Amino acid sequence: MTTYKETGVNISQGQDLVKWLKKSSPLIGGFGGAFPLGENYLVSGTDGVGTKLRIAAMVGKHDTVGIDLVAMCVNDIICMGAKPLFFLDYYATGRLDLAKSKEILRGVIRGCEESGAVLIGGETAEMPGFYGNEEYDLAGFAVGIVKKERLIDGSKIRSGNVLVGIPSSGLHSNGFSLIRKVLIEDAKLDLIAFREDIGCKLSEELLKPTKIYTKMVLKLLENYDISGICHITGGSFYEKIPRIFPPGLGARIQKNWKIPRIFSLIQELGKVPEEEMFRTFNMGIGLVLICDKDIVESVKSDTGGYIIGEIISKEGLYLE
Repeated sequence: MTTYKETGVNISQGQDLVKWLKKSSPLIGGFGGAFPLGENYLVSGTDGVGTKLRIAAMVGKHDTVGIDLVAMCVNDIICMGAKPLFFLDYYATGRLDLAKSKEILRGVIRGCEESGAVLIGGETAEMPGFYGNEEYDLAGFAVGIVKKERLIDGSKIRSGNVLVGIPSSGLHSNGFSLIRKVLIEDAKLDLIAFREDIGCKLSEELLKPTKIYTKMVLKLLENYDISGICHITGGSFYEKIPRIFPPGLGARIQKNWKIPRIFSLIQELGKVPEEEMFRTFNMGIGLVLICDKDIVESVKSDTGGYIIGEIISKEGLYLE
């Protein structure tokens, strides 16, 4: 039986750190940080790609990780209803390889184009002795804007609201320490061999870029009042969904969507407990929208999503 903690990633400690930080600033802890500016809020978010970069390095394919970088940031700020304005990146490496660097940054540019953000700058740091010659890391910073009365902070969520799950493009950018442990180190699967069960090379499945939801959500918000939005990333269902609920509320989730094969492959080969899977991976749901029952069918139709649960008057998250 393999768990995320056994690979060196302790989600609970990360959550404890956020709780500690919130004591010094109550604005910390949401999907983005909201800064008041006149009639608006500027909403900012920062993130990285994590150890998915190891997979890119293993197969020498770096053109999609920049998309992941943008997606991880802009998908967070759209959870608060903010339209992305601009984006900055931080790229650090042991030795600057111009061809590889251009490949990485072309992905960042593509991600910005998909999200509607403008790439206005960044930092490239060459750090020999800190990173190996072929190693690099990426971080990003997105800023968006939303009218104060349109800010989505979860305060309007009520018992009886419905959860609509929007499909992910695959693994997105979380859980890769566990993925490498199970699929590569232990099972020793061939990254570049075609696999019938997933319909492509394993490396292609692992490197599918994180889906960018901003334009779809912004269009949705023009027509509907959405009470809450959750980006399913680190901590997955158990941590990300309840974090926006008002006190006294929880959610009941029905696993009624088709979970992509890659997740069951990880679970089977690593003997990963189901709760651990839903605490680590998005399991095929990249974004969750919370809305009133009277608009749920329209929201589902406009997004291609699934009705996956409801809000209940009991704190916690309950998977059925």
